[in-house]
Amino acid sequence: MKLLSSNNYKKEFVTAFPGDDSGNLTPRQTPGVLYSKVIPTPVEKVTLLAWSAELAQELGIANPDDELSLAILGGNHVTDAMYPYAACYAGHQFGGWAGQLGDGRAITLGEWETHKGNSWELQLKGAGLTPYSRRADGRAVLRSSVREYLMSEAMHYLGVPTTRALSLVATGEPVLRDMFYNGNAAFEAGAIVMRAAPSFLRFGNFELLNSRKETDNLRQLVDWTISRYYPHIQGEDKIISFFKEVVERTAHLMVEWQRVGFVHGVMNTDNMSILGLTIDYGPYSFLDDYDPDFTPNTTDLPGRRYAFGKQPSIAYWNLGCLAAALLPLADKDALVAALETFKQQYWQKYYAMMGTKLGLDQVSRLDTDLILQVEKTLATLKPDMTIFFQLLIDLPLYMGSAEEVAAYFNESLYEELTEAQSEQLYTLISAYLERLNKNTIKRQASQELMRKTNPRFILRNYLLHQAIEQLNEGKTELFEQLQEALKDPYSTKHNAFFQKRPEWATQQAGCSMLSCSS
Repeated sequence: MKLLSSNNYKKEFVTAFPGDDSGNLTPRQTPGVLYSKVIPTPVEKVTLLAWSAELAQELGIANPDDELSLAILGGNHVTDAMYPYAACYAGHQFGGWAGQLGDGRAITLGEWETHKGNSWELQLKGAGLTPYSRRADGRAVLRSSVREYLMSEAMHYLGVPTTRALSLVATGEPVLRDMFYNGNAAFEAGAIVMRAAPSFLRFGNFELLNSRKETDNLRQLVDWTISRYYPHIQGEDKIISFFKEVVERTAHLMVEWQRVGFVHGVMNTDNMSILGLTIDYGPYSFLDDYDPDFTPNTTDLPGRRYAFGKQPSIAYWNLGCLAAALLPLADKDALVAALETFKQQYWQKYYAMMGTKLGLDQVSRLDTDLILQVEKTLATLKPDMTIFFQLLIDLPLYMGSAEEVAAYFNESLYEELTEAQSEQLYTLISAYLERLNKNTIKRQASQELMRKTNPRFILRNYLLHQAIEQLNEGKTELFEQLQEALKDPYSTKHNAFFQKRPEWATQQAGCSMLSCSS
């Protein structure tokens, strides 16, 4: 185990590509470079609020018990072995080209090499101004930082590909934020998250270089990305093979989001990982009541571009933007053909995933009709998604009437069913039980499959809201409880959190709807 303050960090990204070494923090365009050197802006007082001991163990990082390591987590110290920088990238935001964006409040300190020989980028979010902060201050508030820290780790334990979070610190400084962009700005407690990932490269890194016609830099970035993160890809068609694998990883990620009911909230191309990871946790939410049209992001209204049910199609659209960025380097028809594999990849993976959620031994063509019936019924009845699938695990093998079925699933319902809805649910459950009777695996094996696929604990927004409010009052109990519960989301150990969203949270700011500042 090595201290953050004494490690010999690698600098492969900044060594490989042109950058702006001036350290100038003035917001500006930076053509011709892929990053700008940025020294974090010191804060008043660094206080450790959370430390992911499991991730630290995996990476070989010692606890930040020494003064210098703690100072690093708050941006108050940079070692001689580090080269802190903000990456430059672009993106499509809400369907429109936004031009240069870049790390506006994220600063990568360096690359940490693990005992296995692979490297992880360590990045501070909220550590001050960068040349890409535009009109912002480069800071982050406790509210958004708690959400990022907890959800990064929650997604990991759910088995969803994600960036990670190593630490959360308070800065002792107030940060001015207009939470809903409605003119009601207020000071909030400041905080910084240390994020970790093999890479934070996004679709937007490649889009920027193409938009600026920096073909040599684009080719160099693609070759570097393949050699570093896709080393098994070789040959003359390696760019097409690379893109195909990004398509496959992205399809897998979308299926995993749908499996657990996760809604990202802001699927801009600059928020899409080239490694197929969940990246940039802002106005996200898990589904409470099942609603394909749900978006947690106030900025996404009224169009609901990034609603739960639209996420796979938006991923496909975003991959199209990445394909367009690669056009100077690869054949158009081959790129289009690779892009079109997304649909088959997604639906094949999706139906297989739904089969495991339902405890089926295999998914046949006829089973897809059942899966569609499940989706349609849930969209009509809008039960709590997590609780509904948990109840499905222990469903009695005989349900005699619509009333009996409705009573069994009552724990998951937010509203009393109408007679027609009760009949619709009964029809579904009857068809489902008939299908279970045809399983070639035993009931116990089917249930075990379902328990591994359907989470029992999810990090609901109202729980996050309560934990944040308590932290602002100096209370840590719920925050600590959530840190433990998220590590074991498929067990029954944390049944205190196994309940529907309370009525008070339906319209509560920070529980139902959030903004991009969240």
